[in-house]
Amino acid sequence: MVVKNLSQLTPKILDKLTLELRKVGLEALEVAIKAVEPSRLIQNSVKVIDGKLNIQNDKFDLNKFSNIFLIGGGKASAQMSLALEKILNKQPKIKCEGFINIPEGQKIRNYGPSSKIRMNRASHPIPNENGLTGTKEMVKIVENATKNDLIICLISGGGSALLPLPKQGITLEDLQKVNSLLLASGASIQEINTIRKHLSDFKGGNLAKKVHNTSKATLITLIISDVVGNNLDSIASGPTVPDLTTYSQAYGVLKKYSLNDKVPSSVKKVIEKGLSDPRLENPKERDVCFTTIYNYLIGSVDLAVKEVSAYLKDFNFIIDYFTNEIVAKAIDFGKELHELISMKLKPYAKKPGKHKLALIGTGELTVTIKGKGVGGRNQEMLLSFLDNAKNKEINYKFLIVGANLDGIEGNSKAMGALIDNVSLNQINNEKIKTKSYLENNDSNSFFKLLKSEIITGPTGINVNDLLLILIELHI
Repeated sequence: MVVKNLSQLTPKILDKLTLELRKVGLEALEVAIKAVEPSRLIQNSVKVIDGKLNIQNDKFDLNKFSNIFLIGGGKASAQMSLALEKILNKQPKIKCEGFINIPEGQKIRNYGPSSKIRMNRASHPIPNENGLTGTKEMVKIVENATKNDLIICLISGGGSALLPLPKQGITLEDLQKVNSLLLASGASIQEINTIRKHLSDFKGGNLAKKVHNTSKATLITLIISDVVGNNLDSIASGPTVPDLTTYSQAYGVLKKYSLNDKVPSSVKKVIEKGLSDPRLENPKERDVCFTTIYNYLIGSVDLAVKEVSAYLKDFNFIIDYFTNEIVAKAIDFGKELHELISMKLKPYAKKPGKHKLALIGTGELTVTIKGKGVGGRNQEMLLSFLDNAKNKEINYKFLIVGANLDGIEGNSKAMGALIDNVSLNQINNEKIKTKSYLENNDSNSFFKLLKSEIITGPTGINVNDLLLILIELHI
């Protein structure tokens, strides 16, 4: 099992129905995680048949290339690269090597001394010197390649922080400060990436530009999405795709969150210079630099939802995938969740019998940091729900799991948490002050107290967050 504290989450003292819901919900979480394992996504999307690299509907003749170089970064990139190396080794005549930036502390399965992939550990979500050094190494690979080489770039969420290469005049320290300010501001990931792309010589299509300006090698990018809508220019800030955002929009984000006077002067200077000179914009659609660039989305949370839905149908749950665009503030979404559940249950209110309903949502909530506590977006959302629902009448059994499938969220060591009727009873019986935990952004301490945080450690997976609500209603 991926969930390390399963026994803590499923104690035998729970009543039969509560225990059953918890076991089904946690098993569904395991199903979701396994559905989007990077190695599985690579194996399903990439094949070598008769000397040709088959990716989705396209074929590339490997005999035309002298070398294959793997580069990239993200939370899923380690397992992506090892799975791909295994496939490419079926074409032993071609030299294949690579350099990948991965998160610090991430365990790498099946990484042996025979691998030609160098794994460089860098920090997330704030970039560090290791990340910068690794990104420069990738640029060297690109610049030293030739037109007869194939470069395969592996991209997943987390790449924005793991692949830093600031524009001239901006230091790594400046970049770190901007990232910290943005992460604490409550800005969406799309807004944060709009800034990141315009401060980088790697992101926002600039890697594609470097390939075109130097080697003109063929560049294939395999992408696992962690963003709502699966917009390729937002995933890891889109190093190899046209940038759909502008310097004007980047300036607008700083203005919206009152960061103009807080960001380093070098950052303001780069953005202001970009505003006044359109030639400095990142490459857009139809730019000549994308002539030999091929981008493929090989995985997203939709696959996890598909397999979770199939699993839950075996337990006679009616499936309602009610949204794939959860983008609200965690505290606000949590407040509204009770009302949403009530609305979804209305059609069953006058139907005698037992009703089992599974509500599924995906996306990525945001947190505006005001306190000094430990927590994450899913935990804050669930705490907000409990704070709002603790005095309401709930005449059904429920389980809610909110999880960052990466395995780690916010500044906590949890992937998320689960709550149910037992959680509400704990709050009321022990008179726990949920509001104070919310105000201090201290949701993880709260769920430690309830013994309902979900612990997996880093999973090496990177797709949108999963919200799973299981309900049993007896009329």
